Amino acid sequence: MITMQASTFAQIELAPPDPIIGLTEAFNNDANPKKVSLAAGVYQDGAGKVPILKVVREAQEQLLEKEETKNYMPIDGIPAFNQQVQALLLGLDSTARAVTVQALGGTGALKVGADFLKRFFSSSQVWISDPSWENHRQLFEAAGFTVNSYPYYDPETHGLDFTSMLNTLKSLPPSSIVLLHACCHNPTGVDPSREEWTRLVDIFQTGGLIPFFDLAYQGFDEGIDADAFAVRAFVEAGIPCLIAQSFSKSFALYRERVGALTIVTASEEEAKRVRSQIKRIIRTNYSSPASHGAHLVASVLADPAMRARWEGELAEMRERILQMRKLFVRRLREKGVERDFSFIERQRGMFSYSGLSRETVDRLRSQYSIYIVGSGRICVASLNEKNIDYLCEAIADVEERA
Repeated sequence: MITMQASTFAQIELAPPDPIIGLTEAFNNDANPKKVSLAAGVYQDGAGKVPILKVVREAQEQLLEKEETKNYMPIDGIPAFNQQVQALLLGLDSTARAVTVQALGGTGALKVGADFLKRFFSSSQVWISDPSWENHRQLFEAAGFTVNSYPYYDPETHGLDFTSMLNTLKSLPPSSIVLLHACCHNPTGVDPSREEWTRLVDIFQTGGLIPFFDLAYQGFDEGIDADAFAVRAFVEAGIPCLIAQSFSKSFALYRERVGALTIVTASEEEAKRVRSQIKRIIRTNYSSPASHGAHLVASVLADPAMRARWEGELAEMRERILQMRKLFVRRLREKGVERDFSFIERQRGMFSYSGLSRETVDRLRSQYSIYIVGSGRICVASLNEKNIDYLCEAIADVEERA
């Protein structure tokens, strides 16, 4: 046995567990056969499985037949991928001068964008919605930014506190960086209306703010083009902005880590300079991206027939989530829950701020092995015909005894 000297790492403390990953680990270790996890942000089908899309399987078979090398990828990724996802984001007819680079998932796109902004806007501060995806704050703080929150969710109305949001954004100094959820807000499921997005465009123009969109759920609200409305409104207004895209959800390619970062610029010459700096940042982060998942996305988007099949499968996922929202509300009512949960039907995307208290969440976990984030956020995409009655019965019991 090796005898170690006093360890260099003895002073290192145990990091706190990630609030969602920690719940997933606890769920996996739970022996209760009725256990339900509504914590992790993944789409599950009616059987409770994370699917592989049929069109993705088809594209994968084609790729394996044609692949001839495992050489490194370009620093900024597959050109065909970047072209296709930029068109998906901005529209085929867009004349915007934009730089798109492949990234390691949506998180990787956010990280590259954060590092880029810190290099050239070092004195700026970042503003994220209250609440926001847990990793947003940590990610921008790790890049060296001071991270603040702007008002967003109103727990009384279960909707958007747009007036407070607007007033806060109006007060920010120029070059403040504002993180916006382009659609299907995570964790609340509450989005601005089109009219409200238009008013936000005016605020950003007047205030000289820097918008950074997180677009992880394009296609999970109304459809591909409709879900890009906010981004396109800013671009058409001539506002330079950053957009992080993820294809984990829309292509169910979670483990492949497929994402993209797009930066909309004012000119071709500016785009060239921006791309050169982004490539330097990528080089020092991970040198070059992975190939497999991005090739799958690029090939599906480039083939009209395959793209149509993908949009059909995406629509099926979107519709199933909408049906689960309606069924969840109806079953809660049928189980005798008196509180009005109808707001859940108005929320969009994979997530819902359920309105369940921390005490209720804790009791659901300890008594029923139902795993929900402490804020009450649930992943609606994890609901199905097999677990929804058990969940609603448990909520009815806990609510009655509260």
